[in-house]
Amino acid sequence: MAKSGREVDTQSVAAFTVLKRAVELDSESRYQQALVCYQEGIDLLMQVLKGTKDDTKKSNLRKRITGYMDRAEIVKKYLDQEKEDGKYHEQIKIEENATGFSYESLFQKYLNETVREVWIQDPYIRQIHQLYNFLRFCEMLIKKPCKVKTIHLLTSLDEGSGKQQQSSGLQEIKESLQNHGVLLEIEYSSSIHDREIRFNNGWMIKIGRGLDYFKKPQVQVLIMLNLKSLKAVCQAFSYGNSGSQESKCWT
Repeated sequence: MAKSGREVDTQSVAAFTVLKRAVELDSESRYQQALVCYQEGIDLLMQVLKGTKDDTKKSNLRKRITGYMDRAEIVKKYLDQEKEDGKYHEQIKIEENATGFSYESLFQKYLNETVREVWIQDPYIRQIHQLYNFLRFCEMLIKKPCKVKTIHLLTSLDEGSGKQQQSSGLQEIKESLQNHGVLLEIEYSSSIHDREIRFNNGWMIKIGRGLDYFKKPQVQVLIMLNLKSLKAVCQAFSYGNSGSQESKCWT
């Protein structure tokens, strides 16, 4: 079905709004985010092109699309080279009450079929909601395209009333992962403060709040409760990553 002129105009405005943002991010050297906006804007502009009948407008749109595609390709090649050289670094700041920052949206781009081992350092995997966040993260790791076989968790031991809850919760997660052929190794330390996640493909992620960047639910939830349909609300924090093909960069 052909699109109406109004639909095409609306889509055109949306496309150029996204592409304007891409250019702004590009000029600020925020290349990873710029690339995402370029790709999204180009896709929208392609849809506009399909719905345009005027030959002159079509010709102008093709020129604009080609220009944006050429720039996006340059940005992509630059990022690929940075990653290969181990120089790539990106920092994302998530504002208070922001949504749309699931583990998948933040980490998926660093996960591929080469990821078989993961190291997680987070001192606060204790309370019910923190245990559930950890479970959700592990669940993401065992999905395709990853082939994770070992997950190392370094956390701190709850010495208070929540000690039994922490111990039994982590044991349940360990047994559940074992059923999927994944080994969870748990170590406790009273001296850790930094929060980071490392993948054996060379990526290291630094997260200001660790995995606990979602706001604590107002009601208690069971660890195995399926909350996928709910929209998680974030607390403000900074997130950064760097990549290298050499695992020794983690030492």
